[in-house]
Amino acid sequence: MVVLGFDIGSRAVKVVLFENESFQKSLVFDTFDFYKNYCTYIEGKIFVNFDKLGMGEADRIVSTGYGRNNINIDGAEAITELKAHTFGAVWQTGLSDFTLLDVGGQDSKVIDIKNKRIIDMILNDKCAASCGRYLENMAKVIGLSVGEVANYSNNPVNLSSTCAVFAESELIGKISEGYAAEVLAASINYSLFKRIKPLIERFPGESIVVTGGVAENNALLNFIKNETDFKDVIVPKYPQLNGALGCCIYAMK
Repeated sequence: MVVLGFDIGSRAVKVVLFENESFQKSLVFDTFDFYKNYCTYIEGKIFVNFDKLGMGEADRIVSTGYGRNNINIDGAEAITELKAHTFGAVWQTGLSDFTLLDVGGQDSKVIDIKNKRIIDMILNDKCAASCGRYLENMAKVIGLSVGEVANYSNNPVNLSSTCAVFAESELIGKISEGYAAEVLAASINYSLFKRIKPLIERFPGESIVVTGGVAENNALLNFIKNETDFKDVIVPKYPQLNGALGCCIYAMK
């Protein structure tokens, strides 16, 4: 059986293919490029062009993410991001009980998982300062890439603004005060951590699993390790693909 999983996010679209219950391949696209180059528009509806995508035919297709209800995929079943990410994280880690942190482009989700099931959750989609887009915008202000910013965690200065717009203005003020880019990068990472910390501490436990593109931010991971009570901070093999993987696992079950 061939299974396709789509995670249609606000910043990236992830596609995963399983065949005979084995992970075969994956594709990651910028969301704008995906809509522009791999979708067609017919009578106001959006359809995926599978010929251009090069994934072939599938027996089952499951989609999730920000755009799961905006795109028409024949025969596809749409599931919530919470369900997709839970299935993906359980499959990737083999854990039954853990806290799951997923930081996406426009929101951050924290899920309390017990016996491989969702017990409770918190979704922060109101404040841009606790998501990946915040890192992108702040990195541009100090002239570094998101990947470069992710390496710095030493000696952060306080960015007190809780709003992403005001935080950007505050960061510009720190530049004028003469702070080095490395210090400001650490400050950006710490400000993100401060917004996420009260969310993950709502669901204490031994293990926290971090997914999404921000899972590649080493500074954020270090702050979680050093300033929370979680004993194990786990980044699965495919953090950015977790939602699409979860779609495939759900389809096969």
